[in-house]
Amino acid sequence: MDQERALTWEPPAGWRRLTAIDSHAGGEPFRVVVDGLPEIPGETVLQKRSYAMANLDDLRRAIMWEPRGHADMYGGWIGPPVAEESDLSVLFLHNEGFSTMCGHGIIALGKVLIETGMIAATEPETTIRIDTPAGTVVAISSVSSGTVSATRFRNVPSFVADLDAIVDVEGFGSVRYDLAFGGAFYAIVAVADVEVSLDDAAALAEAGRRIKKAITASREINHPDEPELGFLYGVIFTGPARSPLHHSRNVCVFADGEIDRSPTGTGVSSRLAVLSARGEIGVDEEVTIESIVGSTFRGKIVERSEAGSATIIPEISGTAHITGRSEFWLDPRDTLGGGFLVAAS
Repeated sequence: MDQERALTWEPPAGWRRLTAIDSHAGGEPFRVVVDGLPEIPGETVLQKRSYAMANLDDLRRAIMWEPRGHADMYGGWIGPPVAEESDLSVLFLHNEGFSTMCGHGIIALGKVLIETGMIAATEPETTIRIDTPAGTVVAISSVSSGTVSATRFRNVPSFVADLDAIVDVEGFGSVRYDLAFGGAFYAIVAVADVEVSLDDAAALAEAGRRIKKAITASREINHPDEPELGFLYGVIFTGPARSPLHHSRNVCVFADGEIDRSPTGTGVSSRLAVLSARGEIGVDEEVTIESIVGSTFRGKIVERSEAGSATIIPEISGTAHITGRSEFWLDPRDTLGGGFLVAAS
């Protein structure tokens, strides 16, 4: 058997090719497509997102869904910047569609862009300005000998839309939640007496689906500047941390029942806005939030519009790792190659 031939084999010319660098931040996958995408028009990243939703959803399904991905896959499409001082733009994608911001994705991009040489490294820190659908975020990676040890990012303005709201949820009765924006809108539900763990994942996913559906049906959700950002992206269950050194634990259920393995960067941003509004955290006070798999992100408020304000600028820190490089081929004869999902429940 000549195994070397597999390394030089080329698919037929008619097959589409997509090249990706796979990574994870805090356990949550982030597949960065670096080659093979068509040009995506739009003067803003929100316009690019709208175009991709209308015209390129087949490529999202092919790269996120089975057989190349799975129900909990997450990824990013990188492209040229739209703001004059930015370095690049990114569209975030998952099992349901295209999201508006992704904190673990920004942390993973810091790792991937610098260590693969797509962005030139400067030591001890490299700053990258990234245009997202929610706005421009600034990522700062700690670099030594070309290796990124951690990335922190200054997020878009984050704020509270509602505190202690109540919604009736089928099978659960009345559920109390806070509604906050950290690049996307989240309903934050405290389960203080329950240790949220991997054993609870299926139940949490189903509860998240039901709560999201009930809230979406019960109210309008509006962003003050961008109507396209006005929708409920996920539900965050909060509970006690396992470590006495940490603040709490997050389990985020987003998109179509997708469970974030990381603490969720935009979710931690939303929680910081809630903590600020309740007077439980001040500027430059740092908290560490655990995920369902035990990974952690650190978060702090770096700016607040005024004392006690519910609108803040959060900074989130975490680590990422590169897991592989893949070239995906789309055989036009493959009737399943366009993507499918098999629900586990």
